[in-house]
Amino acid sequence: MSLDLPRTDPRAANLAADEVRRRLEHARTTRLAQLKALDETGAAPGDHLMSNQKDAIKRVLREIDEAFARVADGSYGTCLGCSKPVPPERLEILPHTRYCVGCQRTA
Repeated sequence: MSLDLPRTDPRAANLAADEVRRRLEHARTTRLAQLKALDETGAAPGDHLMSNQKDAIKRVLREIDEAFARVADGSYGTCLGCSKPVPPERLEILPHTRYCVGCQRTA
């Protein structure tokens, strides 16, 4: 075994995964609260703005579920466009993101 290879602490990896799950759960809870608030306001038929807001929230909820799946399969944090790591700062802001900034622009 080479001494040049970095050693990874499995506890640190679990802590990181737990932190990611916590952030994703917070994002999910926030979006569900937003959706509930929109439902409680009682949109008028044909209210396209309200409908668009609900659709956007539901899309983000699907993205959050997909991010949970990526955490489970070990691909979380890897850009689906270029396969490079997504910067941690971006994941901190948008924990459910699938792409790095460059690939998001073209997606």
